[in-house]
Order: sequence, then C-alpha cells, then structure tokens
Amino acid sequence: MKTHLFAAAVLAAGIPAAGSAQSTSSSDSGWNTTGAPAAAEPAPAAPDGTPAFGIEPYVGVLGGYHSFDRDSEFGTVPGRGRMGGWLVSGIAGVNVPLGPVFVGAEGNATKGFDDISWEYGVRGRAGVRAGDSGMVFASAGHQWVNGRRGFSDQKDWIYGIGVEVGPSDIGLGGITGNSGVRIRLQAETYDFDSLRPMAGLVFHF
Repeated sequence: MKTHLFAAAVLAAGIPAAGSAQSTSSSDSGWNTTGAPAAAEPAPAAPDGTPAFGIEPYVGVLGGYHSFDRDSEFGTVPGRGRMGGWLVSGIAGVNVPLGPVFVGAEGNATKGFDDISWEYGVRGRAGVRAGDSGMVFASAGHQWVNGRRGFSDQKDWIYGIGVEVGPSDIGLGGITGNSGVRIRLQAETYDFDSLRPMAGLVFHF
C-alpha cells in the first residue's frame, strides 16, 4: 500500500515539471502557448517606411543660378561685370541611413550658360530625417568651375544647406506611396564668394 502511495506522489509531482519543460521547449522553438508561430520583431525603419540602416543610392536633376561676387577669384571682365550663369545639374550619390540621421556622398556634373561653361564637384553630406519622408542636410566639398567669355577656370571649397521633401510631406502619400521621389531645395556658396541656389527632383532607390 505504501509503495502505491509513493508512486502516486512521484507521478503527481512530475506532471507540473513536465508541463513546465514543454512550455519552455515551445517558447525556445519560436512557438507560443497556443501552438502558433511567435511574431518576429519588426525591423527598424525610417518614418517613410524605408530601412533605418543600409545604403540608399539616388540620382537627380537640378536647375538654378550661380552668381559670384565682384571680389571672387574670378574677378570681373570689362563690359560684363561679375561672373554668373544659369545651371542644369545632374547629380548622383549615396546616403547611409543611421536611424534618425544620415551621412552620404554626392557628385555633380553641371552644364552652365552665360559666363559658366561647366561645373563639376564632389561633396559629403550629413543631416537628419524630418517628417514622413523628408530630410534636412548640410554639405561641404570641392567644386571645379570652367568660365567662359573671358572668365578663368578655378576650383575651391563649396558649402551648402538644403532640404528634401517627400510625397507624404506634401499630401501625395496616397497617390505615389513610398516611391522614393523627393523635391530638393538647396543653397550653396563657392568659397563664401558666391550664391548658388538650386531646385529639382531626386529619385531614391
């Protein structure tokens, strides 16, 4: 009789332990207590739904005007005054998102008019993400400027600030979705001797 009571006590003590082991095994295997797969943790993402970390290449087309001061290294040309001209610029670059901020590099090849023949440049960028898909940034780099109509060719540092506004920020999120198209507005200065406002479209991949 004592043997039967002892066996019953051991069996009763073993049931909770077995249930606990089964629960632990289920949890470790990625299944919840109902037998369904456990939900995976969502990957970090930027406000516009793009990955919060990675590499984001882009291309774009900008237009604007580059006006130089009279005391810039280009000087003045008799009968023309200070240097200036309209610009059409093709850009290509890459952003490296780091959560709410980003860093990147960008190059440009720019056709000039009036007193400017061509411009070429490369610059680094850094900034923060704003709104649903926009960004605010500062840039610094080197720019080559080929003059015409008596103006010389020069190269020097260039600095700038700018913003990019995505579809969601201007009420077009429901039309375009996460298309990667952004409007850019920027202003730069060549060695603090010029003003170079530009605007256009940037296409992120």
